[in-house]
Parts: sequence; structure tokens; C-alpha cells
Amino acid sequence: MGASVGAELRIEFCGEWFEARDDEVFCIGREGDLEIDDNPYLHRKFLELARYDGMWWMSNVGSMISATIADSSGGMQAWLAPGARIPMVFSQTNVVFTAGPTTYELSVHVKTPAFRQEARAHDTVGETTIGPVVFTDSQKALIVALAEPMLRRDGTGLSSIPSSTQAAARLGWPMTKFNRKLDNVCDKLDRVGVVGLRGGGGKLASNRRARLVEHAVTSHLVTAADLPLLDAQADAED
Repeated sequence: MGASVGAELRIEFCGEWFEARDDEVFCIGREGDLEIDDNPYLHRKFLELARYDGMWWMSNVGSMISATIADSSGGMQAWLAPGARIPMVFSQTNVVFTAGPTTYELSVHVKTPAFRQEARAHDTVGETTIGPVVFTDSQKALIVALAEPMLRRDGTGLSSIPSSTQAAARLGWPMTKFNRKLDNVCDKLDRVGVVGLRGGGGKLASNRRARLVEHAVTSHLVTAADLPLLDAQADAED
């Protein structure tokens, strides 16, 4: 479905553009105005876009899946849980979510956004930080190994997150080392308020790999420029 350039709100997915009308609710899911996929893990109706009080809102109308929402710079990020909604205040908002083994990414474009985005200066220091968090090269390599399919994909669309076994093999690590470092990475991010990495009772969430990848890619914690870390770690293990 082609969207007119003058549309107030447009959605891009897999190179296709869709247009949301001011007086209608735009539905995203297994069915709806944007039919993402026939993935049985995906809700029939998952996300809705609608205009209220002069502003566009995205609502999670599903019951099980959450979505990671971020501006194009990665400076703002939110976790849209079932039943929650968030205003579309930026010119471009990236939306990433995982259903079963598949991760999806789409972008929402607002013609007249409420806020203007400013480009962030990139940190040239070797270590990666988010607030007080510092990652070692091996911890960052673990994140890159899990995010590799998304980082190699050009534009919005879908990809699969590697299993822990696949990611450990990519790095040349035994599973004990991979699991220990994954625990450390998730603990560090959880302590600074990144939600979705822990389940009930403080236990690590079963879908933490997906949440970690969603956060890392949308916040620009890792980018395609970090992919050489994978070969460096594998060589170091030889």
C-alpha cells in the first residue's frame, strides 16, 4: 500500500509504506491495516495507532508481547507493555518487538512532530557506557553476537535472534562462559533501570535475549560498526 507524501502519519515495514487516517484506528498485527506476518506467536491485533486530542498515540492492545519504542537517535527509549500507550512525538519512531523466534522492526513517521530531534555526538572512547554502565569488550561482543542478524539487516523488516548455543558458537565460547557473561550484562542493565530483563521474584526473564537485543539496537548500544568484535573474540579463543 503506497502512502501519500502529505500524510500526517506513515508507517514503514519491509520497504512498504502505509498511511494512517486521522479519523480511523490503524491496526498492526497478524491481521489489520498492516498485516505483519502469519506468525502464530503474534497477536491478531497487537499495536494500534490513533489520533486523540490533536496527538497520535500508539497503544499495545495485545496481552503477552511488549514492544521497544525509540526515537531515531536512540536517545529516548520506552518499553510498551500490554495495555500501555505512548505518544508519537518524534519525526521518526522505531518500533521493535519479538514474537516467538522472530524479531520485527518498523518505523512510524510523523509529518509535524511535537519534538525536534537533535543528533547525538558519538562517544569515541573504546568502552561503551550507558550512564554508569561500562561493558568489557567480551560483554559487548556477546551483545553483538545476539544482535548480529538485526545489525546486518538494512532497514526495517524481520530477523531471528540466535539461540544461546548459536551465539556461543559464533564467539567460540563454551556455554558456561556465555551464560555467565549474559547474566552479567543483564544484571548491569537491570541495575540502571532497563526493564524486561528480569521476571517475577527477581529472576532473569525467559525472553531476556530478545529484550537485550531490542534495547541494544534501538539505543545504539551496538551498531554494524561493532561486528568485527565477533571475529576478534573468536580469534582470541583459538
